Amino acid sequence: MSTTVDTQLDVASRVLDLVRDAAGSGAEAEVLVSRQELALTRFANSYIHQNVADAVTHVRLRLHLEGRTAVGSSTQLGDGLRDLVDRTVAATRLSPLDPGWPGLTPPSPPPTSGNVDEATVAATPDERALRVRAFIDAASGLNTAGYFRTNYVSAAFANSAGQSAAGAMTEAAMDGIARTATSDGVARLASVRLADIDGSVLGTRAAAKALASQNPVELPPGQYEVVLESDAVVDLLRNFAMWGFNGKAYLERRSFAQLGERQFDEAVTFVEDVTTPRALGLPFDVEGTPKRRVEFVANGVTRTVAHDRRTAAQAGTESTGNAHPAARAFGPIPLGMTMVPPGPEMPTEEVAGPAADLSVMALVSGVRRGLLVTDFWYTRVLDPRPLVITGLTRNGVWLIEDGEITTPVKNFRFTQAYPQALAPGAVLGVGTHLVAQPGDWGSESFVAPAVRLGSWNFTGGASG
Repeated sequence: MSTTVDTQLDVASRVLDLVRDAAGSGAEAEVLVSRQELALTRFANSYIHQNVADAVTHVRLRLHLEGRTAVGSSTQLGDGLRDLVDRTVAATRLSPLDPGWPGLTPPSPPPTSGNVDEATVAATPDERALRVRAFIDAASGLNTAGYFRTNYVSAAFANSAGQSAAGAMTEAAMDGIARTATSDGVARLASVRLADIDGSVLGTRAAAKALASQNPVELPPGQYEVVLESDAVVDLLRNFAMWGFNGKAYLERRSFAQLGERQFDEAVTFVEDVTTPRALGLPFDVEGTPKRRVEFVANGVTRTVAHDRRTAAQAGTESTGNAHPAARAFGPIPLGMTMVPPGPEMPTEEVAGPAADLSVMALVSGVRRGLLVTDFWYTRVLDPRPLVITGLTRNGVWLIEDGEITTPVKNFRFTQAYPQALAPGAVLGVGTHLVAQPGDWGSESFVAPAVRLGSWNFTGGASG
């Protein structure tokens, strides 16, 4: 790993030298050199149908020259670096003036170099296939599909203000379903460590959920008390991250966030912290800002939103380390949020096995009449300011009566304001076990427990 990082730092330094030669000492430049080694084994109809791997090094240059800003990128090293610099310098001359340029990140070392598991880095196709086989075997003859992947990302950053940083991360992740003629069951898990992903545990869980949700009945739409499993709660976190705790949306008054106000139940705490030993993610963002622990919501009170250097300058505060390549257009977003249960923080290595089931069942036991929901999908924003979302349930819904799961239920469509669902007094319980879900947007992951909510607005069946 160190050789790769050292090489990436050398590349970043070389690009800065080329910028000085091409644009002079007055140019402000930052360079991010990242390498991703991704290996993926996919399966469907209970057999492996695809096994792929690639390794790509990506160089990103952002340049501010004579009041104008431009960004260039390349996957070509060697002579390709000079071409990258020449293209980016030329682009600055065609770019509009940038009065909101916040300047470069000053020298500030990250608190950690990231979490790397050497077994994940060295994982072979056979090791991935063994976990897929374990998932399929545990499903006891049900039709299965999904993937197992390993991901190693190393990166180095340097800018002309003297900031320099390097780090790396690993991720092992599995996402699989088991199917009957009338139902699906799902199990997902992500971790820094390859050894944490047990295909047999996940396959057993997916099959049990599929078998338990066969021949569902249709219930009328309406307001139901719900227990949301971690898969569904992660959808809440993703939408909060994109639309609510987005610093650009906040400054443009497109976010529900009101800093200092108790907008959530006191059982709700949202944090981002890649410095912990089990966290997924690089220890700095694309602007070289070191990541630190950030509390977006603490005991129901909204504390802050995500910032990069540009939105932080506009807000008169500091960057939270949430810059990403599309942040100028879309805004900074916290891609690694965790919903922390009340009380002592639990480790995120908890697998989706029997212990996680007990946490869910403890929430179910308090429900007189409601629904247990596994997963949400196809969620879309109807109104961004109150964060009204529409979507569908998926992979298992059950009726709860007098604290017992009684009947599988057909999928619902819902329309729900997500902050309202977690408002003061609306959260009736939070599970004790955190489950890290595979990320969809790069190298980080959302982590969540199950939650019990007083009301969720189901507007109809999945067919209409």
